[in-house]
Amino acid sequence: MMMTNIKTATHYSWGEGCDGWYLLQSAELTIIQERMPVGTNDKLHRHTQSRQFFYVLSGSAIMTLDGVSSTMGERDGMEVPPGVPHQIANSGKTPLEFIVTSQPPSHGDRTDLE
Repeated sequence: MMMTNIKTATHYSWGEGCDGWYLLQSAELTIIQERMPVGTNDKLHRHTQSRQFFYVLSGSAIMTLDGVSSTMGERDGMEVPPGVPHQIANSGKTPLEFIVTSQPPSHGDRTDLE
């Protein structure tokens, strides 16, 4: 087993200046640390099979889940069941850092709704 962090993990960019790091990537599970600058958001989307769990490390997020928006602060988490439309946004004053766990992995299992 190897220790991992954002210095050693595989990095990717998405959206408008957002970053992701694969802390764990397997056929059954992904754990990704992501960073979103102030004023950014993901597109509204859903996954057919993937169940996700979002956990805020720092900053605050607006998570819209099936049309209902909730504010998530540091150390708050939220489950997103398969098939449920969702969107995360950083409307705070500092960068948002969070962990998203997906089982099975969500890449290739996404339908954008906007």
